[in-house]
Amino acid sequence: MATRTRRPGAATGARDGSRRRLPMRLLLPCLFLVALMAMLMLRGYVHSEILADHRVQAPASADQVPERIIEGGPVIDTRSGRTQSLSLKDHRLVLTFDDGPDPEWTPKVLDVLKEHDAHAVFFVTGTMASRYPDLVRRMVEEGHEVGLHTFNHPDLSYQSKKRIDWELSQNQLAITGAAGIRTSLFRPPYSSFADAMDNKSWPVTDYIGTRGYITVVNNTDSEDWRKPGVEEIIRNATPKGGKGAIVLMHDSGGDRHQTVQALDRFLPELKSQGYEFDNLTEALGAPSAHTQVTGADLWKGKAWVFLVGASDNITAVLVVALAIIGFLVISRFVLMLLLSGVHARRVRRRGFRWGNPVFEPVSVLVPAYNEAKCIENTVRSLMASEHPIEVIVVDDGSSDGTARIVEAMGLPNVRVVRQLNAGKPAALNRGLANARYDIIVMMDGDTVFEPSTVRELVQPFGDPAVGAVAGNAKVGNRDSLIGAWQHIEYVMGFNLDRRMYDILRCMPTIPGAVGAFRRSALERVGGMSDDTLAEDTDITMAMHRDGWRVVYAEKARAWTEAPETVQQLWSQRYRWSYGTMQAIWKHRRALVERGPSGRFGRVGLPLVSLFMVLAPLLAPLIDVFLIYGLVFGPTQKTVMAWLGVLAIQLVCAAYAFRLDRERMTHLISLPLQQILYRQLMYVVLLQSWITALTGGRLRWQKLRRTGVVEAPGGPVPRQGARGASDSSDRGDRRPVG
Repeated sequence: MATRTRRPGAATGARDGSRRRLPMRLLLPCLFLVALMAMLMLRGYVHSEILADHRVQAPASADQVPERIIEGGPVIDTRSGRTQSLSLKDHRLVLTFDDGPDPEWTPKVLDVLKEHDAHAVFFVTGTMASRYPDLVRRMVEEGHEVGLHTFNHPDLSYQSKKRIDWELSQNQLAITGAAGIRTSLFRPPYSSFADAMDNKSWPVTDYIGTRGYITVVNNTDSEDWRKPGVEEIIRNATPKGGKGAIVLMHDSGGDRHQTVQALDRFLPELKSQGYEFDNLTEALGAPSAHTQVTGADLWKGKAWVFLVGASDNITAVLVVALAIIGFLVISRFVLMLLLSGVHARRVRRRGFRWGNPVFEPVSVLVPAYNEAKCIENTVRSLMASEHPIEVIVVDDGSSDGTARIVEAMGLPNVRVVRQLNAGKPAALNRGLANARYDIIVMMDGDTVFEPSTVRELVQPFGDPAVGAVAGNAKVGNRDSLIGAWQHIEYVMGFNLDRRMYDILRCMPTIPGAVGAFRRSALERVGGMSDDTLAEDTDITMAMHRDGWRVVYAEKARAWTEAPETVQQLWSQRYRWSYGTMQAIWKHRRALVERGPSGRFGRVGLPLVSLFMVLAPLLAPLIDVFLIYGLVFGPTQKTVMAWLGVLAIQLVCAAYAFRLDRERMTHLISLPLQQILYRQLMYVVLLQSWITALTGGRLRWQKLRRTGVVEAPGGPVPRQGARGASDSSDRGDRRPVG
């Protein structure tokens, strides 16, 4: 049935010449997705998955490097036009640690240094300092110096001056955010001794000096990165002849337990030989390399560290959510495959009967609002029914002549009941009050039945425990791409689900396009309610809570006209999603009740919430991580994982199509459906969540109809009906309820 448009105070923004604003329903989801992608990009950048350059320059000639640099000490100062190098006095050692801070090994290194009252210099990368700011703060508080080791650890000889400046500024920003300081110390990645300086690295060192930094290399390499053993590390780190030295070690980049053990022995042994362990400026007798940062620069640094922490936390949450959605998707597919197979075998076995055959006449209610283009097809399809029926068309205040079209058809057993526009639930209740028979079939005004539909739909009432029956709704206008996507969704997502829910005895929704009820069951639950925008879901849940069994009749096929534009689809699914949430909330007390209501509350409501609300909301994470993995991650593994998920969906879809005896050709569009259609459904569901959480009230939308849907082999509609008034979006639009 068409729905109503309720737009209280909504500005169209087009007729009065005013500027059209982006609808909030688009703006909020778009902002959310942009923020999510920004957090993922930030996380990828900080984890060196984005903009990382792992190239390492091969050794080059050194004829352009000043001789005093090659033959000089490990501290190189090219600031203010100087070109000088410095060495440490005898028995002065400066321990330096590269590539940290590491959450496991840096604290252990700091503990050993503190135990032996030694200071050191930590050359930290911006990526690690951003992620573990507390360790940088601890370094400074315990008297150690920190220096820059670039942000992403690239070989700077490959980089432009702009990239070098970026690496320095981002590294400095991370240190400022972590400890509130700036540092003037710098160590290039992949550096070693001063005599290894060549024509590729020297220009970088010279340029670094113009930016105000002192370059610190080393003249004693412990080679702890090779993990040669504790004894070998101590031997490599010990200077010859009591000379001073800058010793290279690492507190990150892998397992550093040998470094920690060697350090614990190295410090007391060399102290006993008269060595002092200071930070660099203490050893040189120079002013501290640290300067305090205040004002805007400090807050920028703190904001950076906060955002990095937030991106890591959000990513961790997303990974957990991805695991949850993976579990839910797989669980749902497994349940659908197993239980739908059980359902099909049960109802298709030879001699299966619901009970005594049902031959008694039934009342078919057709609520209609501005359905001039569709109503003749609908009514004529009912006239071909193989089961005795009466048809009651309830005209809900149409302004396009819907009622007149039905009356002019002059068909037997077809009555028209007119009422002022009051909404679909009120129209159905009005039809119920005028119905003559004890079995009530409900359908939409844009739907057509096959001749056998009513007969198949009412047979389950041979079981006295059955209070309602869900039919098999199918998309009639499936020739377009968007129609084909909905066709896949109806066959796989709706009808396969209904088989599963039938076996579990917690069917969540009897489709408005094709459903049947016992009159007594409807009257016991108070008839159709306008408390929610999903009256079909609401009444189904009420049936379960009242103890009635709700089943699925696969052969009761109805052909409905699905939305043909993205805007119409959005409007329909927005109403469905929000209405489903309303129905779940309305029946929440079933969770704690006893009897049939409690069973539905503890089985049906969780399944509906997980599979119809939570899973679709989280499902796009698969595609978010797909895009991220394609661009920044392990592309091959990412593609294989996504194809694996697609293969599972394809198996389920193919099985569903086989059960419904549908042609498999429509599944060609399944991959594209997963990329595009699912994202649309996600944004719709997200908007429904926002509406629910903000206390907003959803408006009704009138969907434009074309009247092209017919049952297979059905009658050709008259030209008069097809040429009816095109005022499908005019007339009374009073709010429902």
